[in-house]
Amino acid sequence: MFIVIVGAGRVGSAVARSALAAGHEVSVLDEDPLSHERLDAGQRDSWEEEGGLFTVGTALETEALVEAGIERAEVFIASTDGDNTNLIISQIAQKRFGVQKVIVRVMDPARAAWYRQQGLHTISPAEYAIASFEQALEVEHV
Repeated sequence: MFIVIVGAGRVGSAVARSALAAGHEVSVLDEDPLSHERLDAGQRDSWEEEGGLFTVGTALETEALVEAGIERAEVFIASTDGDNTNLIISQIAQKRFGVQKVIVRVMDPARAAWYRQQGLHTISPAEYAIASFEQALEVEHV
Protein backbone atom coordinates (compact mmCIF):
# COMPACT_ATOMS: atom_id res chain seq x y z
CA MET A 1 0.00 0.00 0.00
CA PHE A 2 1.28 3.50 -0.84
CA ILE A 3 0.92 5.93 2.08
CA VAL A 4 1.57 9.67 2.08
CA ILE A 5 2.16 11.23 5.49
CA VAL A 6 2.31 14.98 5.93
CA GLY A 7 4.20 16.06 9.03
CA ALA A 8 7.35 14.35 10.29
CA GLY A 9 7.06 15.31 13.92
CA ARG A 10 7.00 12.75 16.71
CA VAL A 11 3.69 11.25 15.58
CA GLY A 12 4.13 11.37 11.81
CA SER A 13 7.67 10.00 11.85
CA ALA A 14 6.74 7.16 14.24
CA VAL A 15 3.77 6.17 12.07
CA ALA A 16 5.94 6.40 8.95
CA ARG A 17 8.64 4.13 10.40
CA SER A 18 6.03 1.64 11.60
CA ALA A 19 4.27 1.56 8.21
CA LEU A 20 7.57 1.12 6.37
CA ALA A 21 8.57 -1.71 8.72
CA ALA A 22 5.19 -3.35 8.02
CA GLY A 23 6.07 -3.45 4.32
CA HIS A 24 4.17 -0.43 3.02
CA GLU A 25 5.60 2.12 0.63
CA VAL A 26 5.76 5.40 2.57
CA SER A 27 6.29 8.95 1.43
CA VAL A 28 6.69 11.73 3.99
CA LEU A 29 6.24 15.43 3.27
CA ASP A 30 7.45 18.09 5.70
CA GLU A 31 8.45 21.71 5.33
CA ASP A 32 11.43 21.33 7.67
CA PRO A 33 14.36 19.49 6.07
CA LEU A 34 15.75 18.69 9.54
CA SER A 35 12.64 16.62 10.35
CA HIS A 36 14.24 13.94 8.17
CA GLU A 37 16.45 13.11 11.18
CA ARG A 38 13.39 11.72 13.00
CA LEU A 39 12.82 9.28 10.15
CA ASP A 40 16.40 8.01 10.40
CA ALA A 41 16.24 7.62 14.19
CA GLY A 42 16.44 4.00 15.24
CA GLN A 43 16.88 2.77 11.66
CA ARG A 44 19.78 0.56 10.71
CA ASP A 45 20.09 2.40 7.39
CA SER A 46 18.86 5.80 6.27
CA TRP A 47 15.16 6.38 5.61
CA GLU A 48 15.76 6.25 1.85
CA GLU A 49 17.99 3.17 2.05
CA GLU A 50 15.15 1.45 3.91
CA GLY A 51 12.85 2.36 1.00
CA GLY A 52 11.14 5.49 2.32
CA LEU A 53 10.57 8.68 0.37
CA PHE A 54 10.98 12.20 1.77
CA THR A 55 9.92 15.48 0.23
CA VAL A 56 10.63 18.95 1.58
CA GLY A 57 7.73 21.26 0.90
CA THR A 58 4.58 22.92 2.15
CA ALA A 59 1.55 20.63 2.06
CA LEU A 60 -0.75 23.51 1.18
CA GLU A 61 1.03 23.71 -2.17
CA THR A 62 -0.29 21.26 -4.74
CA GLU A 63 3.15 20.83 -6.32
CA ALA A 64 4.59 19.53 -3.03
CA LEU A 65 1.73 17.05 -2.61
CA VAL A 66 2.20 15.82 -6.17
CA GLU A 67 5.96 15.50 -5.67
CA ALA A 68 5.27 13.44 -2.53
CA GLY A 69 3.09 11.10 -4.60
CA ILE A 70 -0.46 12.01 -3.60
CA GLU A 71 -1.75 11.11 -7.07
CA ARG A 72 -1.10 7.43 -6.36
CA ALA A 73 -1.72 7.45 -2.60
CA GLU A 74 -4.02 4.79 -1.21
CA VAL A 75 -3.82 6.32 2.26
CA PHE A 76 -3.20 9.94 3.24
CA ILE A 77 -2.31 10.92 6.81
CA ALA A 78 -2.28 14.55 7.96
CA SER A 79 -0.23 14.82 11.14
CA THR A 80 1.13 18.35 11.24
CA ASP A 81 0.87 20.37 14.45
CA GLY A 82 -1.90 22.58 13.04
CA ASP A 83 -5.58 21.65 12.90
CA ASN A 84 -6.34 24.08 10.08
CA THR A 85 -3.54 22.75 7.90
CA ASN A 86 -4.48 19.15 8.62
CA LEU A 87 -8.14 19.71 7.81
CA ILE A 88 -7.50 21.63 4.61
CA ILE A 89 -4.95 19.19 3.20
CA SER A 90 -7.14 16.24 4.15
CA GLN A 91 -10.04 17.69 2.21
CA ILE A 92 -7.72 18.32 -0.74
CA ALA A 93 -6.52 14.70 -0.60
CA GLN A 94 -10.08 13.39 -0.38
CA LYS A 95 -11.91 15.66 -2.82
CA ARG A 96 -9.30 16.79 -5.34
CA PHE A 97 -7.06 13.73 -5.51
CA GLY A 98 -9.65 11.07 -4.63
CA VAL A 99 -7.60 9.35 -1.94
CA GLN A 100 -9.85 6.65 -0.56
CA LYS A 101 -8.59 6.58 3.03
CA VAL A 102 -7.80 9.92 4.63
CA ILE A 103 -6.78 10.08 8.28
CA VAL A 104 -6.41 13.45 10.00
CA ARG A 105 -5.13 14.47 13.42
CA VAL A 106 -7.35 17.15 14.97
CA MET A 107 -6.63 18.51 18.44
CA ASP A 108 -9.98 20.30 18.95
CA PRO A 109 -12.59 17.64 19.88
CA ALA A 110 -15.55 19.69 18.60
CA ARG A 111 -13.94 20.16 15.20
CA ALA A 112 -12.92 16.51 15.10
CA ALA A 113 -16.52 15.43 15.59
CA TRP A 114 -17.80 17.75 12.85
CA TYR A 115 -15.17 16.66 10.32
CA ARG A 116 -15.80 13.04 11.22
CA GLN A 117 -19.42 13.63 10.17
CA GLN A 118 -18.10 15.00 6.85
CA GLY A 119 -16.40 11.69 6.09
CA LEU A 120 -12.87 12.23 7.36
CA HIS A 121 -11.33 9.66 9.67
CA THR A 122 -10.29 11.89 12.55
CA ILE A 123 -7.88 11.11 15.35
CA SER A 124 -8.19 13.53 18.25
CA PRO A 125 -5.53 13.18 20.94
CA ALA A 126 -7.55 15.55 23.12
CA GLU A 127 -10.60 13.26 22.91
CA TYR A 128 -8.47 10.30 23.98
CA ALA A 129 -6.94 12.30 26.84
CA ILE A 130 -10.34 13.47 28.07
CA ALA A 131 -11.73 9.94 27.98
CA SER A 132 -8.66 8.62 29.82
CA PHE A 133 -8.95 11.25 32.54
CA GLU A 134 -12.66 10.58 32.93
CA GLN A 135 -12.00 6.85 33.20
CA ALA A 136 -9.24 7.44 35.76
CA LEU A 137 -11.61 9.59 37.82
CA GLU A 138 -14.24 6.83 37.79
CA VAL A 139 -11.69 4.28 38.99
CA GLU A 140 -10.66 6.62 41.82
CA HIS A 141 -14.25 6.97 43.04
CA VAL A 142 -14.98 3.24 43.16
